[in-house]
Formats: sequence, structure tokens, C-alpha cells
Amino acid sequence: MGAEDFLEGLFLEFNQTFLMQTNRIPVFLIISLIFFQCQPSSSQNQDSEEINTSGPYEGFDLVWGDEFDYSGKPDSTFWSHEHGFVRNNELQWYQPENAEVKDGNLVITGKREKIPNSKFDPESQDWRKNREFAEYSSSLIHTRGNYSFQFGILEVRAKIDTALGMWPAIWTVGMEKGWPANGEVDVMEYYRVDGEATILANAAWAHPDKRAAWDEAKITFKDFLEKDPEWPQKYHIWKMVWDEKKIILSLDDQVLNEVNLEETINPDGSNPFHQPHYILLNMAIGSNGGDPSNSEFPGKYLVDYVRVYQKVE
Repeated sequence: MGAEDFLEGLFLEFNQTFLMQTNRIPVFLIISLIFFQCQPSSSQNQDSEEINTSGPYEGFDLVWGDEFDYSGKPDSTFWSHEHGFVRNNELQWYQPENAEVKDGNLVITGKREKIPNSKFDPESQDWRKNREFAEYSSSLIHTRGNYSFQFGILEVRAKIDTALGMWPAIWTVGMEKGWPANGEVDVMEYYRVDGEATILANAAWAHPDKRAAWDEAKITFKDFLEKDPEWPQKYHIWKMVWDEKKIILSLDDQVLNEVNLEETINPDGSNPFHQPHYILLNMAIGSNGGDPSNSEFPGKYLVDYVRVYQKVE
């Protein structure tokens, strides 16, 4: 017997005794009946729970995500790794060892350490091969081959490292064609522009006269620090809202950039933002991030969750 059944029986027994003794309708009975009539049934509670877990965006369902509520390496059914020197003449050697899930976060750690370049070739003109050693290490994880999405809302809650030399990012890249014709969306980048710390929100595609066309938003980091001097110590929410006509990029619900997808046309007539994209999370070191030689290491980039919402059919 549940607690409610027991109490209801007790109340009825009390009221029956009261009626036999007084021949009057007791106030206690009226109050008790009203009380139980107003209590929600278990099915009502269940319906309420289902509504609460359907997602924070009306008309959208949570279709994919990683809450990083486990320990160890990033879930291999979701994430893969980049390895070695990859792009932009960056200083770090990408390796899986620098990405770990603990205490409810994905933790990407930037380290100052000497790592032999397994592809070293002193005669090569390729910077990826003619460096004998890497002086730094970090990680990049991505969902290519595991998960991609087209249209919807990408939401990431993270705390970034703002030290000189660090270049954390949240971005997506299209599944078809090579860069930049496949399309790139920089939901978040943090690096130095003309030596000044900057938060960027960008999109790139192919241009007939140059390698890439860019729709860029650059907001100096001091603008955020003036509003909140403790900004670097806090988590923030970056968001990409994407449909057939536009991509809106925001930070803590402040719109940073709106990309008109009627203008993002490759020279071959294709639109790289009308195809599935996959997700990348990384922290580069050096290059656009600046000179890290005087910064303290290790650097830490923490991601609390990654979530994708799409419209309910």
C-alpha cells in the first residue's frame, strides 16, 4: 500500500467516526477529499517528465550529443582523431593522448613537450615533414565517418584557454568536396588578429578568384572582458542555428554573425552548406594563436557537452 492510500484510509476512518458521533459533514472530510483530488496521478507525472526532456527549443528534438558523463578516452563511436602536423603551420603535434574525458568534461590539453616527427625528411619543402621535432602537443577530435548532420541547431558548452598561443575552436566541415568547396563553419575560434585577442564566427566556401571566400565576424576579446573580467574562468555556450537560407552564430545568446546562404555559392554552382557537415573540436598552438613560448603549460580546453537538435517531423 502506498503512503497516499494509507493516509486516505485513515482520513475516511476518522470521518466515519466523526459522522457517527455528530451527524454532521466534517470539515476534515471536505479538506481531505479536495487534497487528494488535486494530487497529480503517476501518469500525469510521467507526461510532465517526457515534456521536460524533449529539449529546450520548441519544435526541435535532441537527435545527437555527447554529454561527456563518462571517464577515459572520447567515445570512439562518436569521435576520431587527427595525428601529427596537419594545417596552418601550427606548432602542435596532434595525438589522441591529449584528449581525455573526466569530471563531466572533454579535456583537450596543450603541452610543451618535444616529440619526434615520424615523417621527418630534411629535404622536403613541406613544413609537415621538414620539422625534425614538434615542441608542443594537443588534440583534435572529429565526427567524420561517425556522425554528420544537415540543418538544425548545434550547441556546445565550453571553457576555453585564452593564454597567448592557444587557438581553441568549434567548427564544422562539409562531407563532400575538398576545402574550401566543402564549406567550413567556425562556430568558435579564439586567436590573435593583428596581435589582439579576438573571438571569431566565420563561414568559408570556394571563390573563383582566390582559394576561399569568407563571411567573417571578429569581436575583440576585450569587449567581453569589459563586461565580465572573469569571463575566461567561466563556461560559455556557442550555438549554430542552420537552415536552408542562413546560418546564425551566437555566443551566450549574443548573435555574432549571420551568414546568408544565398551568397555562399561555389564556382561550380554548388552550395557547401546544403549538405551534411561533421563536427570538429580542437586546440591548436601557435600560428594565428600567437607565440606560446612565455605562456604557462599545460593549457586546458574543456567541453561540457555537444548537442544537435533538429526539427520534429
